[in-house]
Formats: sequence, structure tokens, C-alpha cells
Amino acid sequence: MASARQATATGRGRAAPAGGTTAGAVRLKRAYEPPETADGYRVLVDRLWPRGVRKDALAIDAWLKELGPSDELRRWFGHEASRWEEFASRYRDELRRQPAAGLADELVARARRGTVTLVYGAKDELHNQAVVLRDVMEQRLRRLRARAPAARSAAEAALPPSRRRASVTRRPAATSPAGRGGGATPRAGGAESPARRAGSRTRPR
Repeated sequence: MASARQATATGRGRAAPAGGTTAGAVRLKRAYEPPETADGYRVLVDRLWPRGVRKDALAIDAWLKELGPSDELRRWFGHEASRWEEFASRYRDELRRQPAAGLADELVARARRGTVTLVYGAKDELHNQAVVLRDVMEQRLRRLRARAPAARSAAEAALPPSRRRASVTRRPAATSPAGRGGGATPRAGGAESPARRAGSRTRPR
């Protein structure tokens, strides 16, 4: 996987200010648009470097070449809108195979922690592989959110009965009224203890 990831000289992860990123957000941005802090984790998803763009100006965190469509599929598509539906279908098939599938899962994991921006170089903002990849990532994120409550319920059900929060609550130990006041608990029948009787005989006059 490391061979598929080529970070640029400016590819260190940039810390966004508090509240600047949204977990589960997947954004798209052309390589020719200026980077912003709100972009979060910026990743180039083209197999070819965008023409005329300097590496320092692109300011990406990673270049995942193998997430882009295969050379054969890219050449066949040629960014012709009439081939868009077929291209999207074939590209989704490629994203189900390794190494693209693993790289997509990695980006989904990042998107669960903060914003991920898919950077691409195509002029057509509606018909390009980044649009398809974003849809695939958002679909996986929705599935993960739906599974989370069920996973928590299953984990709680696997706990021993004494540790299940839903079915077991700890009750405080019962205390007598005398015990709450700090005095000695009287014996059955109301009999006074020997110590209390001895104390009553030695009271000063």
C-alpha cells in the first residue's frame, strides 16, 4: 500500500482549527482551485499529475494513484458525457478490487474522523472519477453509521448478566433510621445495650 501512496513535500497532515472539520464529510475540489484549511485531508485521486500545477501549490497530504481508474478505462471514457453511466459502473467494479478497495477503506476511516477532500484535475466537475469515488465513500459511511447501534447492542448482550447496564442496576444497601443518624442500632425488642446501661449509671451528678 505504501507504493501506492506518494506524499508531496507539503504532504504533512495539516491540523484544522477546532470545529473546522466535520466527521463523515467528503468534499471534491479541482487541482486548480486554491487549498483551504476547511479541506481537511487533501488527497489527489488522479493517476496522472495535473498539468501545470506545482507540487507545493497543490498542497496535498497524499497522492493515491491506484485509486484512479485504470489507464484502459480512462482512455476509453475520454470524459465523454455519453459514456458516463458505463464509466461509473466499470469504475465502481475497479474500486471493489485491490489495491483500490483497501485505499478507499483507508479514506473512509479518515472521513469518519474529519473532512476528506478528493482532488482531481478534470475540467468537467460533474463527470469524473472523484464524483464516483465520493459516492462510494458516502455509501460506506452510511452503512457504518447504521451498523454502529447494532454493534453496541451485540457487545452489551455478550457481557455477563452482572455487567449488563440495561438489565442490572446496583441498589444501595438498606440502612436503618438509627444507622443514618450515626447511633447504635437497637437490639430486637428495644432492649438497651449493656454499654449504654453502664454509661447511664456513671453520669455526673
